[in-house]
Amino acid sequence: MTSVRPAYLEAAGYAVGLLRDPAVARRWAEPSALAELSVGALAGHVARQIFTVQQQLADPAGHGEPIGLLEHYARSAWVDAGLYGEANVAMRTSSEREAAAGPAVLADRAAEAVTELAARLAAEPAGRTVFLPWGPWSLTLDDMLRTRMMEIAVHGDDLACSIGRDGVQPPQATAEVAVGLLTSLALRRHGAAALLRALSRAERAPASIAAF
Repeated sequence: MTSVRPAYLEAAGYAVGLLRDPAVARRWAEPSALAELSVGALAGHVARQIFTVQQQLADPAGHGEPIGLLEHYARSAWVDAGLYGEANVAMRTSSEREAAAGPAVLADRAAEAVTELAARLAAEPAGRTVFLPWGPWSLTLDDMLRTRMMEIAVHGDDLACSIGRDGVQPPQATAEVAVGLLTSLALRRHGAAALLRALSRAERAPASIAAF
């Protein structure tokens, strides 16, 4: 199994731990830290980072040559769609649908999926590709897992903050993948000078180096 796969499974386990936090159930219907998403819908979005991997592995192989991660984000409609853009509205709808059965069912489904994926990922070949029908294009399996790890790190933090668990930290490997990917995206978006100043020169730092 390639090194990113156990790191992804650790990230997925971290996500399940967040979903099982009793505060998620208590605040299920309340607004989350993200606009237009309840805590329950945000939990559904976190869980989707596990379910999506299951769904993509149901296809025996990707279609065509896989593209790179930076190209993947350059092509992705949601990146610049805005809060009410079609892609982001669809994301909120699918997240609400995942959460419809309630917190206990969602957490149990996610835990079962992680158990299944532990065996499945170990058996997949190193060069495995997956097709993203919402693209539509293919990524290597390991790159797709990196995108899910970034989503778990970012939206796991959103969920933790939504339930008053601001001190929760993702696993180290998850954080490293997420920060590395976000840094590459921010570098392309803002340029090297902006990132260097933000990281080393507070007096010249730009207002934002957000990747998205």
